[in-house]
Amino acid sequence: MTIAMLSMTMTFAENEEAKNVTNVEAYDMNVNMRKLGVALGLTLDQMEAVENIHSTFNAEMQLAAHADENERQEMVNKAVERDIKWMQYVLDEKQYRTYLLLLNTTLNNRGLSVNK
Repeated sequence: MTIAMLSMTMTFAENEEAKNVTNVEAYDMNVNMRKLGVALGLTLDQMEAVENIHSTFNAEMQLAAHADENERQEMVNKAVERDIKWMQYVLDEKQYRTYLLLLNTTLNNRGLSVNK
């Protein structure tokens, strides 16, 4: 499990040196869904739900990337909030904790912060 999690963290965070959060590429949340499924130990039903949730999250992050600078942080916060709310519904507790670790690592590596 540790190797799978480290592999997934590397996949999420691969080549992440986004020092400037206005860089549109920093907001691209596309991931290898097969690797995510393995790292989280998803069932087929969970995989389908996670793909749908993640697709929505990625679209919301792309909208944030192209938004005015004064709206961007709020859009990121809302996108992350919705994503984790929906993921918590689909994933069991262990999967959810792992997902949060991967998501937080990805956001931090890209220089994107989430304000609550």
